[in-house]
Amino acid sequence: MTERKDLIVGNWKMNSTHLEAIQMVQKLFYRLVATDYDRVEVVVGPPFTSLRSIQTVIESDSMPIGLAAQNVYWEAEGAFTGEVSPPMLAELRVGHIIVGHSERRAYFGETDETVNKRVKATIAHEMKPIVCVGETLDQREADQTAEVLVTQVKGGLNGVPPEDVAESAIAYEPVWAIGTGRHADADTAGVGCGLIRSTVAESHGDEAAGSVRILYGGSVSPGNIKDFMAKRDIDGALVGGASLDPDTFAAVVRYWE
Repeated sequence: MTERKDLIVGNWKMNSTHLEAIQMVQKLFYRLVATDYDRVEVVVGPPFTSLRSIQTVIESDSMPIGLAAQNVYWEAEGAFTGEVSPPMLAELRVGHIIVGHSERRAYFGETDETVNKRVKATIAHEMKPIVCVGETLDQREADQTAEVLVTQVKGGLNGVPPEDVAESAIAYEPVWAIGTGRHADADTAGVGCGLIRSTVAESHGDEAAGSVRILYGGSVSPGNIKDFMAKRDIDGALVGGASLDPDTFAAVVRYWE
């Protein structure tokens, strides 16, 4: 079995000014002193307006914390008012890009096709996508979870070479569990992540499936992260609200203590 390093990502969403973001990442760094970074990769995803500030702080203080963007457009440049391109993010040494988050799909019309374009653009500029997939409550109650996950995984990764899939991450985020305080139990999350891995095996081969990191996202907290991480196919977490408090997020990162 391929050894997969834990990946814990804090998605700050539309929260924090650049000054608040600086304070958050500094406090997080102090809370993570003595963390075994050989065991876990820690990444924060601030708003676009804070990326440069966070990059500067991370690099000046030699923080072992990675930088993620919350979205990207697929064109390198052009008349696309309000969008941010892959080269702009690469210039800031962004390592990961969150792609296809359920909020982007629900509020801004993103589809499997546009998610796929973003995935390919991210990889083309030597960054790693974190591809989000997940079912709504209505879909779950209609017993459509498997159909939704398979469709979104295959759609988002369509045409992506297996070796690039292997370096990517996929986040299973049941829409009904995001920001609601209601989370999938560990067994439910484990089944969903297992289905995602088997879908990758079918579409891109066993080697890619064995290497791709699959995260759980949806009301993750210090109280439930350990149960999620005990599941074979869960390699980390995409953390929303709990990542905004450095003490809470640090407890999620160091879930094994």
